[in-house]
Amino acid sequence: MIPSTVERVPQSTSSEVNLRIEAQIAESVRQHAEHPEAIDHHLQELNREWDIERTLEANASALGFIGVMLGAFASPWWLLLPAIVTAFLFQHAIQGWCPPVPILRRLGFRTEREIDIERNALKVLRGDYGAIGPDVRDHDTRASHALQAARL
Repeated sequence: MIPSTVERVPQSTSSEVNLRIEAQIAESVRQHAEHPEAIDHHLQELNREWDIERTLEANASALGFIGVMLGAFASPWWLLLPAIVTAFLFQHAIQGWCPPVPILRRLGFRTEREIDIERNALKVLRGDYGAIGPDVRDHDTRASHALQAARL
């Protein structure tokens, strides 16, 4: 069965890496619950962050272009490179996995959904969606509520 677009990369990523990414998101939200003055700056950083899909697309197009140019000017054998890259890109579109995915995930590249969870949790903390959770002084619980709301 073909996994959903949202779940295909996490399903093809090791549990260890998925848990590490989730823990980093939770820690970021906890830190920003304690230091809300930094939320705006971090939201700008999140808006500039490349998700794994964009990274794979840029990587595939660069390798494909290089392979075509080398095939045209050096040796036709180089045309195997764009053929392999496009096959892997198709495999990723269907399964959510291709050879660069485990490497990129271990390097910390996240899915759009993972970035959006952090972004929305920070917006909850900032008050964009109204009041949440317990008393304002209870930062850790506020962070937990923010993460929970962002995952809905």
